[in-house]
Amino acid sequence: MSENLTGKTALVTGGAKRVGAAICRRLHAQGANVMLHHRASVAEARALQRELNARRADSVALIQADLLNIASLPDMVKTTLNQFGSLDILINNASSFFATALGDINEKVWDDLIGTNLKAPLFLSQAAAGELRKRHGCIVNIVDIHAEFPMKNYVVYTVAKGGLLALTRSLARELGPEVRVNAVAPGTILWPEDDTWGDELSRQRIVSQTALKRIGDPDDIAKAVDFLVTSAPYVTGQVIAVDGGRSITL
Repeated sequence: MSENLTGKTALVTGGAKRVGAAICRRLHAQGANVMLHHRASVAEARALQRELNARRADSVALIQADLLNIASLPDMVKTTLNQFGSLDILINNASSFFATALGDINEKVWDDLIGTNLKAPLFLSQAAAGELRKRHGCIVNIVDIHAEFPMKNYVVYTVAKGGLLALTRSLARELGPEVRVNAVAPGTILWPEDDTWGDELSRQRIVSQTALKRIGDPDDIAKAVDFLVTSAPYVTGQVIAVDGGRSITL
């Protein structure tokens, strides 16, 4: 893999595991320094930091923060600048995901889902905007195909990801021409860590709805992020669905 990002710095939210970890690994392999944000995944974050720093010393640092604390977000940018001297790439990946059936929605679940999926990306992007403009950097938001094709019983999550999709396009206008802003919309990449998506039969039914008849891999998302960061200088305000063709069958 060519090191297209040598000398660049990426801040990745929710970077300790799953899709976030795959994004960190791929951007790091391209030569980027990585500021890896996590909230509670301390062991996973430290393990990934050790793994990547063994390949290139002092190239990965950690930030532990609750993204619902909006006042702390500018400090994430400052910490990144103090550690690496620049911020070129912001990946808004961290996300809460759980069902909220109509009738059971309350302010607590609203604040959690809207906070992590929409509010934090907005305020973190705002905090990073000055440095990203100076560096002619980019933002990639991780949305969801269900931002446009809602799942039943996921009202607030759908609203939050729909807002993030709209935020992607709005920020592309606000921050252009210096900063490109795009999004990647995953389909079925990993099953939730709990059992909210049912038994094996239910999961196979979901897989059967994709054109490729299989689930994806976290690196499929990381490759799309890599493309938008390194190989798409004339692309902004766009959303790439990485879903095995599921969205064409919904």
